[in-house]
Amino acid sequence: MEKLKIAVQKSGRLSEKSLQLLKECSIKLTNGNRKLISVSSNFPIEILFLRDDDIPQSIYDSVADIGIVGENEFVEKNYPLKIYKRLGFAKCRLSIAIPKTENFDSLEYFQNKKIATSYPFILKSFLKKNNINAEIHQISGSVEISPGIGLADGIFDIVSSGSTLISNGLKEVEKVMDSEAVFIGNPNIKTTKKEILEQLLFRINSVQQANSNKYILLNVPKGNLDEVIQIIPGMRSPTIMPLIDDEWCSLHSVVNEQEFWEVIDQLKSAGAEGILVAPIEKMIL
Repeated sequence: MEKLKIAVQKSGRLSEKSLQLLKECSIKLTNGNRKLISVSSNFPIEILFLRDDDIPQSIYDSVADIGIVGENEFVEKNYPLKIYKRLGFAKCRLSIAIPKTENFDSLEYFQNKKIATSYPFILKSFLKKNNINAEIHQISGSVEISPGIGLADGIFDIVSSGSTLISNGLKEVEKVMDSEAVFIGNPNIKTTKKEILEQLLFRINSVQQANSNKYILLNVPKGNLDEVIQIIPGMRSPTIMPLIDDEWCSLHSVVNEQEFWEVIDQLKSAGAEGILVAPIEKMIL
């Protein structure tokens, strides 16, 4: 049977998150100890472990069909590929930073300055859009030390918490783009493999829906039922079940995790009691 070939970063947090996502989709992998290829025993896919910056080219060259990569690498390589799915993890941003002792008022600061980066394509496009004439110094790894050793006036690099910038005496002055893990692939993937991809994306959507929602059970006085339903209406409508006490009923529904604490406070104010909240393993809409 034909298999869908998926390129995944061979090490690091993005790799761990990617493999965890596949595991949550009930996909079992064999020979998965960071070997070059891992084959699923219960789903028609093969995993290719590659360097993150090699993944876009591997897809473009048809070595892999799709891949999980940071959006920053996808944009930087600039191959004619398609984002099939944003995955919501490995979030970061690409920003310009300068020594914290420098004054920064606007992008004009960088006129005729030198900026060190591992992402020259993205930086060049940004500078051109803003009519900034700066010299780009391409460097691989440890970009943040460039100003300190006199190699550049500023840097353009990935920022997560910002602690690396601080430890190198730098400050973030301009965010250029946000990035997260994305599923990318050839836009003209052949039909048989596209069917496998659609099945995989269906599983991923179900897992993501489950991770972003909670199953909630609570007891509520019947007189307050309409108010509670307004707070948590459910996907279509909540499930209402009778209790032995005729004045009360049990309500089952789903709440978005981001709204969780706000909803709980509202439910308590509406007279709800015995509130139970449980994780959802899969959620099919």
